[in-house]
Amino acid sequence: MSSLSPAAGISHAGRLFALFLDVVRLSVKRPFQGREFVQQAWFIASVTILPTALVAIPFGAVIALQLGTLTRQLGAQSFTGAASVLAVIREASPIVCALLIAGAGGSAICADLGSRKIRDEIDAMEVLGISPVQRLVVPRVLACMLVAAALNGLVSVVGVAGGYFFNVVLQGGTPGAYLASFSALAQLPDLYAGELKAVIFGLIAAVVASYKGLNAGGGPKGVGDAVNQSVVITFLLLFFVNFVMTAVYFQVVPPKGS
Repeated sequence: MSSLSPAAGISHAGRLFALFLDVVRLSVKRPFQGREFVQQAWFIASVTILPTALVAIPFGAVIALQLGTLTRQLGAQSFTGAASVLAVIREASPIVCALLIAGAGGSAICADLGSRKIRDEIDAMEVLGISPVQRLVVPRVLACMLVAAALNGLVSVVGVAGGYFFNVVLQGGTPGAYLASFSALAQLPDLYAGELKAVIFGLIAAVVASYKGLNAGGGPKGVGDAVNQSVVITFLLLFFVNFVMTAVYFQVVPPKGS
């Protein structure tokens, strides 16, 4: 029961933050593990690109259908395109990327590092004077951040295209009005904010997965428990950080037309 105590939770949070600081410090320290970075980026992209694209289609469709119905009731159907684009780029796209990165890429990172931990490979690296954080964690964190930024662009394109299709084809919207309304409410900082969210979400997912993997114990069952815990913790942190970043964004960049 001690692992559920408040003191244990604070200790885990402190060690997680210490790992984050180590990742930041060792990211600029030579030698950089370029080959490991490329391999991890390719692996994470290969397991997330297709699921992300498939998830982005219903996300864009649901947003377009809901907003299309709402704007028709309010008599503002000409703003359906702008509202859909804002919803996809600001919120849906980074969240979809984060969930897929944490669920697919993060779980794979945690399982890999956890397996190395229970086979005593991590301890052997430390005995040899090799930093596991610099050798294994830093390339994975940077790979997750890069893939998250790229996937955010993919989800934005697929989501907006899906929203356009469902609004125009299923709801009888006007293609010209849908496209022309983009500039009515949307602005370039919205895209920058979405990309920044995706990068930070990728960072959080990779750091949490690496922390749980490096601290796994108890054999294969412990690795499975660490993977489960890493996904749950990442989801909770992502939604909290998303709320904070959204609140700060609206204070720094006021909505267009306000």
